[in-house]
Order: sequence, then structure tokens, then C-alpha cells
Amino acid sequence: MAEVDEFISPAFQISDYGPFSAPGPTTAVSYMSVKCVDVRKNHHKTKWLMPWGPNQCDKIRDIEEAIPREIEANDIVFSVHIPLPSMEMSPWFQFMLFILQLDIAFKLNNQIRENAEVSMDVSLAYRDDMFAEWTEMAHERVPRKLKCTFTSPKTAEHEGRYYECDVLPFMEIGSVAHKYYLLNIRLPVNEKKKINVGIGEIKDIRLVGIHQNGGFTKVWFAMKTFLTPSIFIIMVWYWRRITMMSRPPVLLEKVIFALGISMTFINIPVEWFSIEFDWTWMLLFGDIRQGIFYAMLLSFWIIFCGEHMMDQHERNHIAGYWKQVGPIAVGSFCLFIFDMCERGVQLTNPFYSIWTTDVGTELAVFRNISGKQSSLSAMSKVRRLHYEGLIFRFKFLMLITLACAAMTVIFFIVSQISKTFSGITLSVPGDLGVHSGEELQLTTTITHVDGPTEIYKLTRKEAQE
Repeated sequence: MAEVDEFISPAFQISDYGPFSAPGPTTAVSYMSVKCVDVRKNHHKTKWLMPWGPNQCDKIRDIEEAIPREIEANDIVFSVHIPLPSMEMSPWFQFMLFILQLDIAFKLNNQIRENAEVSMDVSLAYRDDMFAEWTEMAHERVPRKLKCTFTSPKTAEHEGRYYECDVLPFMEIGSVAHKYYLLNIRLPVNEKKKINVGIGEIKDIRLVGIHQNGGFTKVWFAMKTFLTPSIFIIMVWYWRRITMMSRPPVLLEKVIFALGISMTFINIPVEWFSIEFDWTWMLLFGDIRQGIFYAMLLSFWIIFCGEHMMDQHERNHIAGYWKQVGPIAVGSFCLFIFDMCERGVQLTNPFYSIWTTDVGTELAVFRNISGKQSSLSAMSKVRRLHYEGLIFRFKFLMLITLACAAMTVIFFIVSQISKTFSGITLSVPGDLGVHSGEELQLTTTITHVDGPTEIYKLTRKEAQE
């Protein structure tokens, strides 16, 4: 039977919200698989096994029940229906992300071997009517490496206790175009080929599904629809004012205009089409748009902060910043290739995850923070506290970075204002340490974004008669 936490029930509501309240961006829903029995040959080709409903499968409560009934491991199917009973999925949910948790019991004669790998035969189907036939969407062999620990002594007294296993990435779909989905998961055993041997005694399979809230999607779409024309109008007005000047545009002005274009591109509400069309590539397209914007934003900051380091001729050409902008371009291209290896493959195989491969794990330098935060509810208390600390430090560092960026802009404005008063001198009396007849001049120096500080220097010069 599927289970869900108390606070998750509003996740499937897509009604309008008031002007002073809005739902959270995502919701995590817990699913407990149902153990179905399928003794037919060519299992998945002829029938889909439903965990509940009028056509529900022949079920067993636990693995021990299979022994007296002479049910083999290859005949057990873990079935999960998405969503929960009496609910429907909606295109407003935008995407579905699933992580998997295996409940593995300790047995002296069936322990988890080192570097054990579980191989799952997974079939995914969909339908839009409760009485319609299921249509196959994907069927793949899904390997996942187990990372489990057993905290108690491995003795007969502790048989039946569960291992503490890391959650595993399972599936990601870039659109929710159908109302109902069905997962049939098999764990085929082949001792000759060492398939699913030495993985312990798997009692249950639990899934945590993460999707975007429908109410949040409506608010988000409305904001993008309103802001895009506003940004476009401001951008056109800005460039028109620049071209009306007697001099040609300088590099910084061009970069600001390019930043406006990238901002408009990322805010264009093309997601409206995903409500009517099954566009599974929307997540990949969203990542590309964000990559272009962030690359342009970093380039802008490089040019803006380095403007005072070069003379007028060099700072008006992008070639003068090739040492700084070049790494941004290379890094953005590498992230694009990395994203294509993840979401690009998921367009045809939703169960693929680069995080489960040896090469992907070695090359990866960070994980998606929002995805990790959404999966905290499925973690143990110790792991949850660990990741909460990491996410807190990450957010704190980002706030410091934003504060430094804001201070840079403030001090830039101050420096421009100070130029207006650069020719003003103040007469001071002799008791301030300045000889009578001398004048005091105030100048300002601004440092870069790493530590925006203001240094005032007093310079003396003899008054000119």
C-alpha cells in the first residue's frame, strides 16, 4: 500500500492561491511498492501488474510468504502506481524525479558483498483513463551499486535487522503529460552470471517521488509572462539611448545589452507549451538557458570589475579580457557536455543517471543542491543533519558573494559621484596638522569584488597664488 506523510497531501492541488500566499516549489511523496506474483513466462510482455484497484495483482505480504508457496525470486514483481489512489498527475507538475530506497535485511548466509550491484528490470507505463490499457513508455535494465553499512555485530542474534543503505537515483522525466503511471520492478537472479547475487535479502522497495507543485507553476508562469515584456521594453529603450549618443557604444555597454538579451531569453515563458505538449526535453532546455545567462553574468562581472585595471583602448575590446572570459567559456562548454551526458540520455532512458557510473562519480564536483534538499526527508537522521549543514554553508557563502557584489555596485556609484567633486579643495586651519595656506584634497580608491573597501588619502599640495 502506498504511504505518504501528512504534510504532503496538498501536493496534488493545483488550485489558485491568494495574493499573499503561495505553495512551495516542490513536494516529495513516499511510495511503498507492493509485491506481486507473476508466474507466467515472458512476464512483462503480456500483462501489467497493478498494486491495487479492480484488476490488482496476486500479492504477498513479505518474502517469507513466498517460500511455502514455492514462489521464486524471478516471479516477484515490485509494483508502484503513480500517483496515490484517488489522485491524478497533471502537466502543471512539470517534471518527476524519483529516488529509490532498498530495505535489506541482514542474514548470515546472504550478506551484502563488497562492491555489490543490484540489477533491476524496470518497466514504465502510462494511461489517461483508469479503465484504459497501459502503454509502455520505457523498459530498461537498471544497475545500481549498493552502499550499505550494518552497525550491529554480524551475529545470529542480529539477523533480520536492516542495513543502512544510501538512497539511489532512480528515474527522472522532464514532463508529466499523463494522469497515471505504473512501475513494475523485477530483480532477476542468475547465479551463473552473478546477477543479483550477494546483495542481501531485499524485503521492500520504497520510492520517493519529487515533482513541482501545480500552484507554484501557475505563479511562476504568471511572473515570467509579466516580466518578459517589461525586460524587453527596458532593453530596447536602453539600447536606443546608447545608439543616440555621438560616440559608439563601449564594451561595458555592449555587455550590459547582451546580459539583458540573456535575461530575456531565460524568462521567455515557453513552458506554457509544456501544458499541452509532451516535451520531455524541457529540463535540458532550461539548463541551457540558465547556462547562457550565468556565463553572460560572470563575463559581465569580469569586465565590470576589471574596467579600472586597463586603459581606455584595451578595455573597449573583448580581446583584452580573454584570460578571464576564456575560462568561463571553457567551463560553460564542459558543463554543457556534462548535462548532455545526463539529461540528454534521459530523453530516451529516464532511468539513466551519470551519478551511478564510475566515471561520472569521479568527474563530478558538485550535486544539485535543490535536489539534495528535496530528498532530505528520505534520509536517516545523521545523514540529514550532515547534508543540512552542507546546504547551510553553501547558502551562507552565496549570500556573502551577493553582498560583495552589491557592495561593488554601491562603491562604483560612490566613485562616480566623487569624480564630480574631484576639483573641489577645502581650506583648513593650521591646528589640524596642515600648514597654514595649504589645502586638503580628497580622493577615493575602490578595490574589486573580493573585498570592497574604501580608502581615503590625504594629499597635501602647496597653494598656488
